[in-house]
Amino acid sequence: MCFFESLGEMKAQVNGITPFQQMVSSCSGALLTSLFVTPLDVVKIRLQAQKSPFSKGKCFVYCNGLMDHICVCENGNSKAWYRAPGHFSGTLDAFIFIVRREGIKSLWSGLPPTLVMAVPATVIYFTCYDQLCALLRTRLGRRSEVAPLLAGAIARVGSATVISPLELIRTKMQSQKLSYRELSACIHTSVQSEGWLSLWRGWGPTLLRDVPFSAMYWYNYEWGKRWLCKHYNSGEPTFAITFTAGAGSGSIAAIVTLPFDVVKTRRQIELGELQALNLSAQTSPSTLNVMRRIVVENGVTGLFTGFLPRLIKVAPACAIMISTYEFGKAFFRKRNQDRAQPTD
Repeated sequence: MCFFESLGEMKAQVNGITPFQQMVSSCSGALLTSLFVTPLDVVKIRLQAQKSPFSKGKCFVYCNGLMDHICVCENGNSKAWYRAPGHFSGTLDAFIFIVRREGIKSLWSGLPPTLVMAVPATVIYFTCYDQLCALLRTRLGRRSEVAPLLAGAIARVGSATVISPLELIRTKMQSQKLSYRELSACIHTSVQSEGWLSLWRGWGPTLLRDVPFSAMYWYNYEWGKRWLCKHYNSGEPTFAITFTAGAGSGSIAAIVTLPFDVVKTRRQIELGELQALNLSAQTSPSTLNVMRRIVVENGVTGLFTGFLPRLIKVAPACAIMISTYEFGKAFFRKRNQDRAQPTD
């Protein structure tokens, strides 16, 4: 059987569910993860803004556990959802203060820009992973254990490539308050002067962290899920098993790729500031130079800055996302099996 015939079969159903059902499951996971994790990052940004207020034209990275967003500060401060209006003594105090003064909805005030890109990115990523993993397992034979690693890396490259231009466009709109017509003219000018590749600025630094993370995450997740099923004599992975495997594999991947995350965040911020000032990205230092600068300024330990906050965010986000996704797939699988059974 040729490669394309195998691919055609995979498109029909993978593990008893269709690609559309995989998309619905991953979409549900993305929504639930965003709802749970976004308040944590809104509070974190408020606390950061209080300690060191963001100056006009500067950028910082906002991440809800699913993906990063470059945020450009305006008018000497920043937009409402990450402005620092009061004085907080700690995380719990910030939660209570924000809810009392601004209402509970303000904890999710950073949600819309997240969902605009996080949902399609997650749908592409998870659906491509499942399709690729099933295909690679049939093609690799005895070496099928490496299929999750390869499928995770390839799927992340694909989703990051699709979303990268959207992130660039969103940053330009935020930094300059452009209308859609002005934005279209800006993009047209950029493409004419620097080529189509200008829409993928920052793509390299993103892949530097996300591809190794994705490869390790899926490999460890599949291994951990099998081990837990065997340990608890479970024929099918339960919600608790997928939640635990997701949190564990996400934690390991987050720790190992932390230096890449530090470099990628620094590079992403610098690129965002250049975009806000309409400067060419060619003036920005390379990823390797950024890494060297961090080591010179802060030592090797500088590459591991933010270890605990990243771990606290990534572990629950990975656990919620994957367990919800697996639950959705199990639901559709059972539904398809019930429909396939003949009725009396």
